[in-house]
Amino acid sequence: MSSSPADLVREFHLAFGLDARSTPTEVSPELAAHRGELLAEEAAEVAEVSVTGPLDQLAHELADVVYVAYGTALVHGIDLDAVLAEIHRSNMTKIGPDGSDSRREDGKVLKGEHYEAPDVTGVLRKQGWEPGAGV
Repeated sequence: MSSSPADLVREFHLAFGLDARSTPTEVSPELAAHRGELLAEEAAEVAEVSVTGPLDQLAHELADVVYVAYGTALVHGIDLDAVLAEIHRSNMTKIGPDGSDSRREDGKVLKGEHYEAPDVTGVLRKQGWEPGAGV
């Protein structure tokens, strides 16, 4: 098996009998809430350890966030790698034709006049998602 995050998390979900869909699908509100709680728990741990350290614990918690995010995508049948690629494509349009960018005071890169929003809907449609198709 590959060592991509998506493949590793799929292996875990299948080994433990957890949800693993292959087509983008809305899930029950209960399952969606549970996945949201798991993500919030992991994000809170990152926020805490990013201030208190140590670095190895931060690395662990960051990996846990990624693992749970990929698991949540898998539960919903989302190919997260494809969505990330589209987000990256969009983010790169924040660079102007002359190589310039716009930043907030804290350094966050902002959307400039050449910014193109990501087409996540299009990516999910390519994966077989039909907007409005419910649980």
